[in-house]
Amino acid sequence: MHFFSDNATPVCPRVMAAIAAADQADHGYDGDAWTAKLDAAFSALFDAPVKALWITTGTAANSIALACLCPPYGGVICHEEAHVVVDECGAPGFYTHGATLMTLPGAGAKLQVETVRDRLALIRPDVHQVPARAISITQATEYGLVYTPDEVAALGALAHDHGLRLHMDGARFANAVASISCHPADLTWRAGVDILSFGSVKNGGMVGEALIFFGPEAAARAAEAERWRKRGGHLLSKGRYLAAQLLAMVEDGLWLANARAANAAAQALGGAAAGRLMHPVEANELFIRLTPAEAATLRAQGFDFHDWGEGAARLVTNWSQDSASVQPMADALRALG
Repeated sequence: MHFFSDNATPVCPRVMAAIAAADQADHGYDGDAWTAKLDAAFSALFDAPVKALWITTGTAANSIALACLCPPYGGVICHEEAHVVVDECGAPGFYTHGATLMTLPGAGAKLQVETVRDRLALIRPDVHQVPARAISITQATEYGLVYTPDEVAALGALAHDHGLRLHMDGARFANAVASISCHPADLTWRAGVDILSFGSVKNGGMVGEALIFFGPEAAARAAEAERWRKRGGHLLSKGRYLAAQLLAMVEDGLWLANARAANAAAQALGGAAAGRLMHPVEANELFIRLTPAEAATLRAQGFDFHDWGEGAARLVTNWSQDSASVQPMADALRALG
C-alpha cells in the first residue's frame, strides 16, 4: 500500500476515458474543440468570467503565473518552504528572468499577514532594493494545512493595498476546497487571488494542469501566459488531450469527488496516528513522528512512505483511496502504540 505521493497514483478511469474520447483528428496546439470549452467550464466552476489555459506541469504553471505578475527586477513574497522555493529548481527565476523569491517563515508553511506586512515595511522605495510585486501562497500548504477564505482575503487585501498581485499554487486546491466545503470562488477571486495554478495530476489526472486568470486583467495576462507557454516549450501540438482531462475533472464534479476520497483517507489515518501528528490533518497529507524501528516495522508490512527528516514521516493519500481502503494502514499505526 503506497503513501509516497499523490503524483505516483494511477490515472482516474474517467480521465482516461476522456483522453480516449479526444483521440480523434482536430486542430493542433490550442485550436481544438476541447480547449475552446475551457473558459466556459472554469467560468461556471468559479461563478465568474475567467480565462483558462492548459499547462503541462505544475512547475510551469507556477512559474508562468509569476512571470505574468512580476518583472525581472521585482520580488515575490512566499513561504520559505513553498514548492516554488524548494522544489522547482529555480524555475520561477528562470521564467521571470531573475525575479527574487523573498522568503518568510510561518508555522505549517503558511504565510501570516503580519509577517508579510513587516517585510513590506522594510523595503525602501528606491532603486537600490528589490520591490515586492507579488505574493504567492500554496493551497494546501507543504504541510497539508488549508488557508481559509478569510486568511486568503486578508493576504489579498494586503497585496492589493500595496500594489501587489496574489498568486495561488493550487496543486492541492481541490483538497483544500473539499476540506472546508466552501465555494471555489471564496478561496480565489472573491479573496483577491489574481492567478490560480489549478492542480489536476495529483487529483487523478495523467498530465496537465490549468492556469486560471481572474479579474479585469485576465485576458491580457492569459495572452502573455500563452507567449510564455510557447517560449518555454510547453505548447503541445496535441493539447486537446490535456484540455479533455481538465474538462473531465470539472464538468461533473469529479475534481471534488476525488479530493473528498483522498481527504477521507487522510482523516482515517490521522485518527489512528493522533498522538504522532506533527500538524493537523486538513487535506490529504500527514506528517507523523516515527522512530526508525517503527518505520521499518511498517515497511515490512508492505506500507510505503517517505521519511521526513529524523524521526518523522510523510504519508500522502490519493483519489483512489478512501477511509475503508486505508484501514490496514490505520490498524498498523494503532498497533505501534
